[in-house]
Amino acid sequence: MDLPTGAGLTPNDATVVYSDVALAVVDKPAGLVVHPAPSHRGPTLVDQLGDLLGGGEPERPGIVHRLDKGTSGLLVVARSEEAHRALQAQVRRREVERVYLALASGRLGSRTGTIDAPVGRAAHRRHRMAVSGAAAREARTHFEVLELLAADSYLEVRLETGRTHQIRTHFQAIGHPLAGDTTYGGPARYGLERQFLHAHRLAFAHPLTGERVEVASPLPADLERALALAREPRASS
Repeated sequence: MDLPTGAGLTPNDATVVYSDVALAVVDKPAGLVVHPAPSHRGPTLVDQLGDLLGGGEPERPGIVHRLDKGTSGLLVVARSEEAHRALQAQVRRREVERVYLALASGRLGSRTGTIDAPVGRAAHRRHRMAVSGAAAREARTHFEVLELLAADSYLEVRLETGRTHQIRTHFQAIGHPLAGDTTYGGPARYGLERQFLHAHRLAFAHPLTGERVEVASPLPADLERALALAREPRASS
């Protein structure tokens, strides 16, 4: 199976934005789970891509890194064992560039910054993560404020590490949870039905040729609408 670039069947399907014999870059919509898990019943990205994927664990073939169900945007998947090993090695060496667009509640006091705080499982709430939670691992998130808005900060966020819920946990920890992220205390406003977080840009070295692959994805329609509302004077709902 080889999906052509731009393939996507419904609004709930991932779209293949780059594909060759070694890998594919897909644009995942919010609401789609990346791979099967005991806690999830229903379609997944792995189900949709099927034979396009290769390498890695049988239950999540080809998956190099993941995005939360409610997070939209780009991720790279492998099509062979060789490509999977090489891409995972780049992730471990922190050579895969992962840049997100986010809307944090409140106005950040610094235009740029780094949140350096370990992330682990939250006590008594196993579906959530927390700074210095159980089995916490080092986690670093870099950010730049693109726009200071009436009630929020529109950000570009770059992951140095890639822990579960890292961006969401880090911005909650500094008192600026993401808009729409009610799981982590974010305000439910602008009509958002999920966290305002989009994997906007992805760059890495091709696992076979070494050439740089760089792909960008614009904000999806629901986040564009929310951002337009947030830009209105005295916006808060």
